Amino acid sequence: MSRYTVRDSVTTSHLLKRKQAGEKISVVTCYDAAFGRIVEHSPVDVVLVGDSLGNVILGYDSTLPVTVDDMIHHAAAVTRVVRRPLVVVDMPFMSYQVSVEDALRHCGRVIKESGAQAVKLEGGRRIVPQVKSLVDAGIPVMGHLGLTPQSVHVMGGYRLQGKSSDARKSILEDAKAIAEAGVFSLVLEMVPAELAAEVTALIDVPTIGIGAGGGCDGQVLVLHDLLGFDEDFNPKFLKKYANLGAVIGDALAKYDREVKSGAFPQLKNEF
Repeated sequence: MSRYTVRDSVTTSHLLKRKQAGEKISVVTCYDAAFGRIVEHSPVDVVLVGDSLGNVILGYDSTLPVTVDDMIHHAAAVTRVVRRPLVVVDMPFMSYQVSVEDALRHCGRVIKESGAQAVKLEGGRRIVPQVKSLVDAGIPVMGHLGLTPQSVHVMGGYRLQGKSSDARKSILEDAKAIAEAGVFSLVLEMVPAELAAEVTALIDVPTIGIGAGGGCDGQVLVLHDLLGFDEDFNPKFLKKYANLGAVIGDALAKYDREVKSGAFPQLKNEF
């Protein structure tokens, strides 16, 4: 495994400086210590412990069943081994939407019990009170607009957002509102590239795109997707940098053959 030059830990202020300097930001999801160790020794800037763990790790059809306890459990596993990248934790469905008090209680638990540095909330103007209260309490917040998976049923599925003039205006207004409320960065998911570039120019904090074009200040992908774990998952926005699903499958098949043929274990594997 390649070892990159150790740098100071990434902070929210580092990300702002990256935007101001025109330097791109890399973000990946991570859900456990095994992958966390690999990401720690990579040059990636930010680790998102996403509620996508519901789909990727827990086998759900959506992110909606994921709980606060699930997020703490997986985030704590990540922070035990990840020291340099900034670690951000998704707040799951209905953990912050009902009230400011809920948001403070649940986000406070996540930060205190997981060891992460920040949380991520989906939504625009409607969650401004939550964002302001969290920031005032010392909890950094990453925003998320466009396709917000926790609202998938309202949106009618996983579809491109911001196509109509009204939807475009709403995303711009939401972005401005939550930026002014104090988010340190903003994920833009599945929005037209032109709109994402407009949002990026409109607000002072970094934008992180997924299916939102190269005009964003950074990009995020699900780690298992970019590593090619699922050969049948090929959305337009995804680039696979490896085909580990096939590699792992081949390794398991070889192991199975050797066990059944008696080729493994050999004398050198015995005590």
